Amino acid sequence: MTERTAVDDDRRNGLDLAAPCYRGEVGDLAALLDLEKIDLNLFRGRNADHGHPRSLLYGGQVAAQALRAAGYTVPRARMPHSLHGYFLRPGRPDLPVLYEVRRDRDGRSFSARHVSAIQDGRIIFSMLASFHVDETGGAHDGLSRRAAPEPEQVAPHDTTYRDQLVDVREITRTSDAQDLVSDLMWIRSAAPLPDDPLVHACALTYASDLGTGYGQLRDPEIPSGGPSIDHALWFHNPVRLDDWVLLDLWPAMAGGSRGLYHGSIRTRTGRLGATVNQEMLLRSRPPTPPI
Repeated sequence: MTERTAVDDDRRNGLDLAAPCYRGEVGDLAALLDLEKIDLNLFRGRNADHGHPRSLLYGGQVAAQALRAAGYTVPRARMPHSLHGYFLRPGRPDLPVLYEVRRDRDGRSFSARHVSAIQDGRIIFSMLASFHVDETGGAHDGLSRRAAPEPEQVAPHDTTYRDQLVDVREITRTSDAQDLVSDLMWIRSAAPLPDDPLVHACALTYASDLGTGYGQLRDPEIPSGGPSIDHALWFHNPVRLDDWVLLDLWPAMAGGSRGLYHGSIRTRTGRLGATVNQEMLLRSRPPTPPI
């Protein structure tokens, strides 16, 4: 007997939840981040066509929508300052994603939220996010920055990123022939975004999952990339994602078929918008058998 799933039960009851969520329906990043409210702490997102070669749901979309769901439940004066997410299962682009928010705490200046992204009754992504009221204080930026040409001086590389929601200008180019993936690129939303700092923080989250810090390592024993395991982001200054931002990634440590890389996201003037840490699977491919 075939095992019944939650989606099967909904379809038997006349609820085809997958119908409005097919790939390619969402035309811009703002629409992708506009979630449907189902209940007090329950939201539903739509999927976009990200051009993923294996027909998987882009992890940056799930993280960005999870942050937006959390943001709907906190006071408007509180903006995200950090998130920590775990990718538990591959997402499917032909099914909707439900976002269930737990309101862990609301203090005098901080709010903590726990978001579960659910498909077919199973959690595919789990995220903790913290929000903070903006306060004045000293500033320091000791993070290094690689020199990069202006985005207008970098030619588009349309064959690599087929995602129509963002424009990407690779400074270190992706090469399928050499199994290399970019670790330095300019990114911006392909369409204007509203004047809402939460939307821009979510759009920044969307962009933060592009590329890999191991893309240019050129170590024959370490693949250039693999499935994401966990993703952490710290928001430092508000930046607009409908203007160019520079995503700069570098490898930190690899071992046990896992790799950790760090990254930064800056405006063209060098303003630090966020820092990124991601751990990914780096399993070596089996050797190709002789013909």
